[in-house]
Amino acid sequence: MVEPITKRIEQGTLVYDASTNKVGEYRGKAGPYAMLRPVGGGREWEANPGSVRPATPEERLIASVKAANSRSGEGNSVPYDISTPPAPVPVPDCPSCADLAALRYDARARNDGTAETDANVLLRRHQQRDHDIRHRRISRFIPFAITQDPGTEPEYEARCVSGDEEGCDAVSGPCADPATVEEWQRTHTQETLHTRYRRSFADYAVLEPQASG
Repeated sequence: MVEPITKRIEQGTLVYDASTNKVGEYRGKAGPYAMLRPVGGGREWEANPGSVRPATPEERLIASVKAANSRSGEGNSVPYDISTPPAPVPVPDCPSCADLAALRYDARARNDGTAETDANVLLRRHQQRDHDIRHRRISRFIPFAITQDPGTEPEYEARCVSGDEEGCDAVSGPCADPATVEEWQRTHTQETLHTRYRRSFADYAVLEPQASG
């Protein structure tokens, strides 16, 4: 029998959950599940240990950038910086600078401009926080408002997480009405006596530029 990966990783390690396509911080086990927390904090979620593996450097980078952007956001207004500041230079003998510079080099070698930009963003923020380095630049910001896309319908879904040690894993499938999902849950409970579900909601959003005053 193959030993679950969660027995070989330490608490606090960033891992990738294939069932949710998310990177999270491993917090330990709760019954048959691995407990993961979003990068930067937030509500934990349960993951099947069989779908968990250590996150790659690129996955850790993307998750860290998303967390940093989430912390810096205010309300529904998202400032988009259209300037292109010079690439930050690593501070000598700093392991964090070296790690981020290595990620930037790997992204540049793959011609992945998005990953290279993300690495630069994290390197600037690290240097500002830990080295008190301020990168000078002339920036122009365009404010955006986030609204739900009126041309699409939101989706609701439920997954059964009750049952045997590995979980039932039955799923309602995407539904346009939450009442349809609830009816599926009632029917599934009547048939299986399972009573615990993980519910999710998804929609599409658009960013609309706001006129400057």
